[in-house]
Amino acid sequence: MHMWIERFASAQISKAVGTRPVVLLTGARQTGKTSLLRRLFPKHRFVTLDLPSEAEQAEKAPEAFLRRYPPPLVIDEVQYAPGLFRQLKIAVDAQRNVDGQFILTGSQKHRLMESAVESLAGRIQTLELEALCRAELRSAGLKPGLNQSILRGGYPELWARPELDATSFYRSYIATYLERDVRSLLNVGSLRDFERFIRACALRSGQLLNKAELARDVGIAPSTAGLWLGVLQASGVIVLLEPWFANQLKSLVKSPKLYVADTGLLCTLLGIGSEEDLLSSPLLGAIWESFVFSELRRLQLGRTGAWQMYFLADRSNEVDFVTVRGGRIDMVEAKWAEHPGPGDASGMEAMARKLGARHSGRQRIVCRTRNPYPVTSACEAVGVDDLEA
Repeated sequence: MHMWIERFASAQISKAVGTRPVVLLTGARQTGKTSLLRRLFPKHRFVTLDLPSEAEQAEKAPEAFLRRYPPPLVIDEVQYAPGLFRQLKIAVDAQRNVDGQFILTGSQKHRLMESAVESLAGRIQTLELEALCRAELRSAGLKPGLNQSILRGGYPELWARPELDATSFYRSYIATYLERDVRSLLNVGSLRDFERFIRACALRSGQLLNKAELARDVGIAPSTAGLWLGVLQASGVIVLLEPWFANQLKSLVKSPKLYVADTGLLCTLLGIGSEEDLLSSPLLGAIWESFVFSELRRLQLGRTGAWQMYFLADRSNEVDFVTVRGGRIDMVEAKWAEHPGPGDASGMEAMARKLGARHSGRQRIVCRTRNPYPVTSACEAVGVDDLEA
């Protein structure tokens, strides 16, 4: 019997299903979409389009498919039958006042969104499920150390089944992902090139995106690099963080920053399999920044169903993460240090001066401290587990 870990997103999903005829839950493979929906909605019928025979009928004979599986229905991996969306609209419009008729899941966001939103505009709510954050693990009674959290990542199966080896899990994840999703999304001549491209992205997690450099490293055209980045982003393997444009800053940075979405996957791609490997890695700072970003994103998604973050950069300073609340900009820096000092807050202080007191919100350094403490009069050092506060 596997351990069940409650998800913060459950409340958002239940609320959506109670107020919308169709709900689409997206997210990378293995984030626990199917298990969560089966647990939350045991009375719904369930069908997965991972089975080619079901996907073919849903695509080519959608009317007959929905006669076989009338609502309330969970349709898993709906991206394999984009032709189904028009028939779903007809079914929903026949009973427009009934909420929770269809719950859809999919692992490829962009392509899915386009079909779903076009066909079901006004009838559908889209939510995203990320992997587990540390607060969810703690609420389930698990208390992993920070290094273990970074190395093991957030995929639920790895925490529900502690006997699983994380490196083997991620290697098989990459192989399955390449074979199934990439082949269905792209006509990739060489999967080996694509795998090298993923590893090149991992080496740049936490850096400004430079497509020309990525393309050169792998030996592909820049246009191909752009296409492949789109696929990695659509399937939740990487996340692009956009810069925040503030009138007060003469920002030169137009490129987004690239992050591998999960640090367990990131470490496997970088060949880091143990705490010793992690602590001696020259990429430790970038891995920590990627980890803090994933925690912030997962907390936001679990609590609100969406995430909204940016980074801030001008000619002389950069702030890792900012969120905008009512015109005020909250700033976060990620530092691996255990006890950061005032110098570590200088970038945020400089940005706060340029933005002006009216627009400057909280300043926090997310580090490995055990207890929060003030770094300056405006900035506080906090641990990852204090982010909920």
